[in-house]
Amino acid sequence: MLLENAGYAARAITRFEGVCEQMVAAEADLILLDINLPGTNGQQLLREFREKNDTPVIMLTSRVSEMDEVLCLSYGADDFVAKPYNPTILLLRVSAVLARSETAPSALRYHDVEFSPVKGSLVRGEDEEILSKNEAIVFQRLLERQGEIVTRDDLMCALWDSEEYVNDSALTVNVSRLRSKLEALGLPDAIETRRKQGYVLR
Repeated sequence: MLLENAGYAARAITRFEGVCEQMVAAEADLILLDINLPGTNGQQLLREFREKNDTPVIMLTSRVSEMDEVLCLSYGADDFVAKPYNPTILLLRVSAVLARSETAPSALRYHDVEFSPVKGSLVRGEDEEILSKNEAIVFQRLLERQGEIVTRDDLMCALWDSEEYVNDSALTVNVSRLRSKLEALGLPDAIETRRKQGYVLR
């Protein structure tokens, strides 16, 4: 009702069998996914969904531990909202995630790697690495300022639009996963850490 009153077309899953297949079949612009679902775990469901689809996902949960948030983000969530939440804040987060996905350019180049923010992928020759939305946002910000120091605060603001919702551990997880994927493409030293300053994409 909240989403429909805000002008969105919303669908709710009521049958909790084959949930991942229902999520893919919905062809949604964005998915709100609770961690606690009947008969299944939302975090594992997110992980399974990310293997098939890069649709933006915002996790909703009554769990408030930092580990839950880190796990959700490391599995590819685009944002994390704890319940009970302010309805206006939730709508703002939905709008922000949709805006990021809609304004992303089709393709960019990093040395001999093609980066697609829309597909969330890095392609080098025959090799491809799929990025989560957050990993793609971090890489795009680093690429936009290649060779320059990009502060952790800058990256966290790019991810969540407001410092009020920043989580330092989640950024570390995203950078670590991004490094691993660049290394898998043969670029092991692409991201340099500048202690107490930030990161440099070389």
